[in-house]
Amino acid sequence: MFAVIKTGGKQYKVAEGDEIVIEKLAADAGESVTFEDVLMLGDDKKVTIGEPIVAGASVVGTVAEQRKGAKVIIMKKRQRNTYRRKKGHRQLETVVTIDSILADGKKAPAKKAAAKKAAPKDEEAPKAEAKKPAAKKDEAAKPAAKKAAPKKEAAPAKADDLTKMKGLGKVFAGKLEAEGITTFAQIAKMKKADIEALEEKIGASGKFESNDWVAQAKELAKG
Repeated sequence: MFAVIKTGGKQYKVAEGDEIVIEKLAADAGESVTFEDVLMLGDDKKVTIGEPIVAGASVVGTVAEQRKGAKVIIMKKRQRNTYRRKKGHRQLETVVTIDSILADGKKAPAKKAAAKKAAPKDEEAPKAEAKKPAAKKDEAAKPAAKKAAPKKEAAPAKADDLTKMKGLGKVFAGKLEAEGITTFAQIAKMKKADIEALEEKIGASGKFESNDWVAQAKELAKG
């Protein structure tokens, strides 16, 4: 048996087991969908044409996949003008597998649900152990171990006068200090990635390389 259905403004001829690609439906993969706009039903002996649809007929399918179709390139051009536009479009599609074609208002046979395995019975809980006698109050309490004294935090390194570096004025020195960079040793240890991120943040693109601040910092850090 075959049927002609209408969905998404288009008509499709389908039979049981067919896989069709149609306009996107609001259903997830694995869900069942029913098409009630059946325009024609037919088999080897008889063809029924709807007016406009066949009363009581429906087609049942299962959503196999939700996807995007092939890309379509759209070009726009105006004569005697420099107007050019190029766009791409991928239509949302639903792939449906046809399960059954129903006539005269019949319902689709229910799918057999997989039998649930009986859950294993919980093992009997072990018997509660006999309560141990409470410790005698007369026993002397053990002295609590003394907590180790917390280590003193190392004093922060003394800030250097960053303006001693050639090409680094008070303005940029203030910006570096705001980012927590206050010593020559910190600048001497900076890597290329750190420098690029810092330059972008404080608006000093290329300053480190052009003024060779890292090399200057290494010399000044030696003291």
